[in-house]
Amino acid sequence: MQLKQSLFAALIAGLAFGSAQAQTKWDMPTPYPDSNFHTKNVKQFADDVKAASGGKLEIVVHSNASLIKAPEIKRAVQTGQVNIGQILISSMANENPIFAFDSNPFLAPNYPAAKKLLSVARPYIEKRLDAQGIKLLFTVPWPPQGIYTKKPLNSIADLKGVKFRTYSPVTSEFAKQLGAIPTTVQVPEIPQAFLTGLVDAMITSGSTGVDTQAWDYLKYYTDAQAFLPFNVVIVNKAAFAKLDPVLQKEVLTVAAKAEAQGWATSEAEDEGYKKTMASKGITVQKPNAKLAAELNAIGKTMAQDWVKKTGPDAQAILNGLQ
Repeated sequence: MQLKQSLFAALIAGLAFGSAQAQTKWDMPTPYPDSNFHTKNVKQFADDVKAASGGKLEIVVHSNASLIKAPEIKRAVQTGQVNIGQILISSMANENPIFAFDSNPFLAPNYPAAKKLLSVARPYIEKRLDAQGIKLLFTVPWPPQGIYTKKPLNSIADLKGVKFRTYSPVTSEFAKQLGAIPTTVQVPEIPQAFLTGLVDAMITSGSTGVDTQAWDYLKYYTDAQAFLPFNVVIVNKAAFAKLDPVLQKEVLTVAAKAEAQGWATSEAEDEGYKKTMASKGITVQKPNAKLAAELNAIGKTMAQDWVKKTGPDAQAILNGLQ
């Protein structure tokens, strides 16, 4: 009798161990607050993955850079410190300029153009990430980028010598082209940077303006619609390979859904962000003819420089947009 009980206990323990082994948990850092639509989208992605997998894969989202700071997320995924993460793809432009494909001002300044740009550039991006042990799961754009200032913006001369918040190598170059002084500041630190005088202007989306309550520290938003930067959700390739084939397929299916939903939300909420800022006292304006011409000239210069730095792949991407 005692032997039977021991065998039964061992069997139950073995089943419990097998069940535990079937459960996989991934931590997912993202730099943005819970209120941000990118964060909401990845949380929905995580919920959908858990549901589709029957609980076999759980993704725990850590928002607002609470687990890993934005500049360190890509490396953390690559090394396996975490298995999945969300990053701004142009933040990697220092290691390879092709990752700045989305941020050439006025190259793809609206949603249809940005979608075409992504379809052309995606194979080149996936190839480079794959070589680094990273798999791209899905991509979602920010709304078009505008310029935030404390004073009216009528020409780029108004930005000469101004301390300008940037968030990537490309936006730093854009600030230099404006004659401004680039200063890298991550999203959670934006309000303090303005309130303490570290920066006096920035380029970013209406989404970030609302998330950081821009009306508390500046007065003007020039809706330049310069470009739509892309966020990417990336996964450690080795970790993905450890999932069984059925689970891999489920994750990819959910990722495709998250990409489609993210694009739809980004576009649908763009005008709402501007209305919110206007209701809070920010003057929302379009660039005048002089400023628009000056900004477009900067965009052409930066695109040419990008091709020179990147080489044939960049030219192939530009050719694909024709």
